[in-house]
Amino acid sequence: MTDKNAQNKKQNTEEVGTVKISDDVVSIISGIAATEVKGVIGMSGGIAGGIAELLGRKNQSKGVKVAIGEKEVSIDLHIIVEYGIKIPDVAWEIQEKVKKAVETMTGLNVVEVNIHVQGVNMGSPGNQEEQEK
Repeated sequence: MTDKNAQNKKQNTEEVGTVKISDDVVSIISGIAATEVKGVIGMSGGIAGGIAELLGRKNQSKGVKVAIGEKEVSIDLHIIVEYGIKIPDVAWEIQEKVKKAVETMTGLNVVEVNIHVQGVNMGSPGNQEEQEK
């Protein structure tokens, strides 16, 4: 009789409900993880993201596109890198860091992290002259 009660209790805890994670949550996690990588200057978010920043709102999900399935997620990141950095190395580090952060925090399986390099930041002319000396 105790085995049957334990089995019923286990079934009840498994069938309490579902957890849905918003695309925005995964986008924010991905954006923060990507910008923590050395060599990433920022994210490229297009015109809507630029207008939001002008209005004083910093958008952590700028430059991130997410497609969430039932238990899987696909992530596209649009980044701007620093001049002189090895882009393949930075892209690989972003992929690893984003995958780990999203899987750890959400429990979703990350099937792909696609990196789109939208630009290279050359820095200000004064900084380049100092670096050359």
